Amino acid sequence: MDLCRPESAELSSEDAEELQRIKWHRKQLLEDIQKLKDEISEVFAQIDCFEGSEDSRMAQKDKELCIGRKKFNMDPVKGIQYLTEHKLLKPSAQDIAQFLYKGEGLNKTAIGNYLGERDPLNLEVLQAFVDCHEFANLNLVQALRQFLWSFRLPGEAQKIDRMMETFAARYCLCNPGVFQSTDTCYVLSFAVIMLNTSLHNPNVRDRPPFERFVSMNRGINGGGDLPEEQLRNLFDSIKSEPFSIPEDDGSDLTYTFFNPDREGWLLKLGGRVKTWKRRWFILTDNCLYYFEFTTDKEPRGIIPLENLSVQKVDDPKKPFCLELYNPRCRGQRIKACKTDGDGRVVEGKHESYRISAASAEERDQWIQAIRASITRVPFYDLVSARKQKIASKQ
Repeated sequence: MDLCRPESAELSSEDAEELQRIKWHRKQLLEDIQKLKDEISEVFAQIDCFEGSEDSRMAQKDKELCIGRKKFNMDPVKGIQYLTEHKLLKPSAQDIAQFLYKGEGLNKTAIGNYLGERDPLNLEVLQAFVDCHEFANLNLVQALRQFLWSFRLPGEAQKIDRMMETFAARYCLCNPGVFQSTDTCYVLSFAVIMLNTSLHNPNVRDRPPFERFVSMNRGINGGGDLPEEQLRNLFDSIKSEPFSIPEDDGSDLTYTFFNPDREGWLLKLGGRVKTWKRRWFILTDNCLYYFEFTTDKEPRGIIPLENLSVQKVDDPKKPFCLELYNPRCRGQRIKACKTDGDGRVVEGKHESYRISAASAEERDQWIQAIRASITRVPFYDLVSARKQKIASKQ
């Protein structure tokens, strides 16, 4: 037998044909397998391309979201407009409220300013924002801690009134039967906020005892008194732990001075040494700041305008003067601070601030701007008005 003879020589014609068919099918299968491999490679390439583009889209979205937050912190209305135009936020009260409630990267002063506006959408957002809070089974102090931490309360009385009215309604809805009406919750909420200030503000020397807290809240529960045990729990809670005031997230003095109400050069009369010095003044956020140079990052002095008044005044040495003073505490130092020569922050020494402008027109413009910015503590007036409302229902 010739072992070198090919196998086909030993096969019948039928077997040979079958072998050829098998080889042909094998070739077809190999070609199909290669096509599948090529298709799989193409799919993986498309997936890689898609993931890359998706990552790029996500990066772009994150970038736009960051821009939107910064815009909101500078101007809440423009920030919301930017976010909705870029499809990052639906223009509905519920979606905007959720965005503010989560508050990621948002300035809480800006949140408070947006919630305080009277536009119909802002009012809807305020209601939806308050509805995001769950106050069930919380006492009033616990609920206020949660609520007042979620934004920074603005200074205008009307804005505060709307916010606290909405809070009181939400608290009573979550805790039926605790108070006879939302008016009771409203008045007691302000009483608690004022108590917090009286107990923990270092400028307040007269610390009210529990008995005074009880006395100031007599008759507010539909003409009747609240249980003393309930008031005791609220009083002790505030006494042991003051409210935490939210810091402005991502904010510093650069943000504070970014969009002032007014700024410019003025002359200021010294408090202890009566000399006139040229200072760069910035009016913003209910405070008057003054700097030695426009390029300074930190102010030389800060004058909170709360409870102050401003008026024209004649001065024998300088024309076009205005004066900041406390009408209720003439002769006492105004609550203010400044940095001394060593860079230490010290208490101001002024019983009033006398400032000279370059012209009568400029002086009048400063007076108008300061008057618009001055904030008197509105809580007492709001509480008094609400107590009168309760009394009228009896």
